[in-house]
Amino acid sequence: MSVSSLLLTLLPIVVILCMLIIWKKPADVSGIVGWLVVSVIAGLFFKSTLEVILRSSLAGLIKSFPVSLIVATSLLQMAFMEKTGALKRIIIFIKTISSENRAVQIMMINIGFGTLMVAVGATPVSILPPIMLAMGYSTYVAIALPAIGYDSLCTYALLGAPIVAFVDLANGFLTSKGMHPITLSDAGHYFSMFLPVASTLIGFCMLWIVGRWKGIKEGWLPCLITGAVITIVALFTNKYDNLVSLTGIICGVAVIIVMVIYLTVTGKKVIDKTKLTEEEKQYEKKYPLWKALMPWIILIVSILIINLPKAWFNYFYKVQIFPINGLSVDGKPIPTRLLWNAYTWIFISIIISMIFLRPTWKQIKETFKTWSKRAPRPVFAAAIFFAIGEVMNMSGYGVKGQASMVQVLADYSAKFFKTAYGAITGFIGLLGGFITGSEASTIGMFSKYTMSTAHNLKWGLPGIIIVTAAMAFGGGLASVISPAKLQNAAASIDKLGEENKVIRVAFVFSLLLTAVTAGFAVLLLNLIVF
Repeated sequence: MSVSSLLLTLLPIVVILCMLIIWKKPADVSGIVGWLVVSVIAGLFFKSTLEVILRSSLAGLIKSFPVSLIVATSLLQMAFMEKTGALKRIIIFIKTISSENRAVQIMMINIGFGTLMVAVGATPVSILPPIMLAMGYSTYVAIALPAIGYDSLCTYALLGAPIVAFVDLANGFLTSKGMHPITLSDAGHYFSMFLPVASTLIGFCMLWIVGRWKGIKEGWLPCLITGAVITIVALFTNKYDNLVSLTGIICGVAVIIVMVIYLTVTGKKVIDKTKLTEEEKQYEKKYPLWKALMPWIILIVSILIINLPKAWFNYFYKVQIFPINGLSVDGKPIPTRLLWNAYTWIFISIIISMIFLRPTWKQIKETFKTWSKRAPRPVFAAAIFFAIGEVMNMSGYGVKGQASMVQVLADYSAKFFKTAYGAITGFIGLLGGFITGSEASTIGMFSKYTMSTAHNLKWGLPGIIIVTAAMAFGGGLASVISPAKLQNAAASIDKLGEENKVIRVAFVFSLLLTAVTAGFAVLLLNLIVF
């Protein structure tokens, strides 16, 4: 295997990085250029036929559905809630929370509500910055905190879409190697091991951003409590297949409840309406909170109904998989789980909530008009990196003696890093998260490479999952340095350009947190694998 094969394999990644950093192109444009480059290399140098390239690209797009279609439907839901005034009412409510204890406010809003929002498909970097600014936080803080607050639970965002995508990709890889497939709880068992350290450190990072060492001194206890709550809840939910995808929701709710108890015990107000304007107070009176929350309530109840009864979960997740046959290069069916995946229920929740929100035809038209402007590019950006990953994985398929691009990367990584490979997977994820803008797309692009390397090193199933979990967590930690996310946060408060100040400090935090994640992965490998 020549060095030129390795350099050609790395070329698409380098091109995407140049598109993002040097030419400052958005993720969707960078993704399509990266796909073109990887397709040309797969065809000319890895002897892939045009059919293999096109079929693997389409298979990658379909495998992205648990992510890309959730992005599409969640953006539709947010546009609907915005145009019907529901979102405005929710924002007014959040502004009233914990005005007397900023540390608790930060934990409750940016980790509690932030995690809950991203779990049901909302976007904290769009919703929370205006709220933080209205609460008296600086522009810098209002941009930074929403981008970092939910990072430790990114794996369970969008109703568990990233970990669901991982399990599907992992099972394709494991069965190809003659290994037993894994369940959601198998993956969740190892993924959740990273949460105690990651969630607690992220809490301390937020306190430092707001008040440096003084902020940490004043808020260390709520921070430790928040980390402990996330750990306990995640360790419980990840024991059961039917609860894994609900981890984000349950953790978010649990953090909010515990912080409310903390405020009550310490004699502080939970709700303080003195910060509301007169207009907001009037709006609050005429628009009930339960009504505003109805799309999310319906969604959460629907997801609970199809997941909590074990028999129903098994039916929707394992039996009714609605496979797409005859498309993948290797002939394996691609499961879609149409009735289980959250995008179906997000759309249904929008329809049913119309009974309560009673939108006008004008509001419905404005919803679709706004959605048609916002959705295409993020949806495509979420999907294209799955396609790139699939082309890399299937390149050279059917050609005797020809390794795929993923296999080339894996072989060289195993040869070069050896047992130190566990220490770099977090940074691979950080790079992937920076490139793709999401943990799920990072998993789609780099998981098979990470698993192949661990397999080459003969680390067994635990080692394969541990290093891939570290890679995934690195991808989640990249949220705070993702140009797309920070620009989104800055744009929501009309402060475009301010994100550049955030990214300089956030870059240091992301490196430190990823280094800790990498160190923890090495510790787990030594305890469990070596």
